[in-house]
Amino acid sequence: MVSVRSEQREELLVPSSVKIVVAGGFGVGKTTLVGAVSEITPLRTEELLTEAGTEIDDLAGVEGKNTTTVALDFGRITINPEVVLYLFGTPGQDRFWFMWDELSHGAIGAVVLVDTRRLDSGFGAIDFFERRGIPFVVAVNCFDGSHSYTEDELRHALDVTTNVPLVLCDARDRESCKVVLARVIEHAMSKLDHAAIA
Repeated sequence: MVSVRSEQREELLVPSSVKIVVAGGFGVGKTTLVGAVSEITPLRTEELLTEAGTEIDDLAGVEGKNTTTVALDFGRITINPEVVLYLFGTPGQDRFWFMWDELSHGAIGAVVLVDTRRLDSGFGAIDFFERRGIPFVVAVNCFDGSHSYTEDELRHALDVTTNVPLVLCDARDRESCKVVLARVIEHAMSKLDHAAIA
């Protein structure tokens, strides 16, 4: 039998919110990842690519892309009754990077999503989180037909040390994305524990 007091305690339980940012270059799959893992219909701010952007947007490797995020993607996952995870996907093009500071405010960690077809598009996001001391993991989005590289090759190409977790994923697959997010939380928590001991 459940006491009235414990029932009242359950009713008063308000979940803690945890914020994670999903960042990376143009066309690496950020919107896809947020949409694949969100338990709600994600908020998307996508617009069609236009002729005006052809001189600015580099479509090499993503020639079939016809939309782009212009503000943010937003999704939510309930981890358990006590924790709700909020996902904020950043726009990828350089001209929208001014929004990254605002989107990253209060985040416990980040996912830097990269595409092996265009690894150099991940440098900006890696540098952004390193400079701000925000824990992040590098998630390599494995597209059909993309080249396969060893972890050492990827770390060398991206210039990230073994202190930064590197995870292979498929941004279209919910379970794969959940593994990435769990790794971000683990990494962020380990940084907090390490800071508390120091």
